[in-house]
Amino acid sequence: MLFDKTPLEEKKKRLIEELERLGYIKSPSVKRAMMAVPRELFVLEKYRKNAYDDIPLPILANQTISAPHMVAMMTELLSLKPGHKVLEVGTGSGYQAAICAEIVAPKGSPVRGHVYSIERIRELVEFARNNLKRAGYLDRVTVIHGDGSLGLPSEAPFDRIVVTAAAPQIPPPLVEQLNDRDGVLVIPVGSAYSFQELKVLVKRNGRMEVKGFGFCVFVPLIGKYGVSSF
Repeated sequence: MLFDKTPLEEKKKRLIEELERLGYIKSPSVKRAMMAVPRELFVLEKYRKNAYDDIPLPILANQTISAPHMVAMMTELLSLKPGHKVLEVGTGSGYQAAICAEIVAPKGSPVRGHVYSIERIRELVEFARNNLKRAGYLDRVTVIHGDGSLGLPSEAPFDRIVVTAAAPQIPPPLVEQLNDRDGVLVIPVGSAYSFQELKVLVKRNGRMEVKGFGFCVFVPLIGKYGVSSF
């Protein structure tokens, strides 16, 4: 059996070049973030050699880390800028939160945003915190155990909200907690364990607009405004 001995940094570079060629990565900020964040620190040890394959990978509690192309796509749709306050629903391994933090709070920048991430599975809360600490992002990401479909009223409003689980409809609390001036919410909407549509809600000066950006497959959002309570 042949084993791929290509160093991870080289595999990362090739992956990012391919995602850029295919149009998933469009902006310099997303490209820089995906180069900077070590995905191998957010996967289980036995999958580290696959960290830069463009596929979802199993993590703890029967959950997965999203494929890099989906992370890139969702991050591009968020249109993140330094200084933004971000809410993520569904921390998982912490990788998407780290990508967002790399853009909204880059090291050395006088403008420092922050990412708040809510996870319903306690085991994943600790897993993500440990991963973020090792990767150097725990100072820019706060991981909270709770029902993400309720948002995080204590820190609202948020400039950006990203949901990494599929909801039957866009949860009203998330819309309420979005910045009224130019807030952006990215969320997969549709039936559990089926194809969903990736939607982007833009809230600007009291008006809201929702657009679809293609089909996707995510685990269901569990919570009051998800498919069930936990």
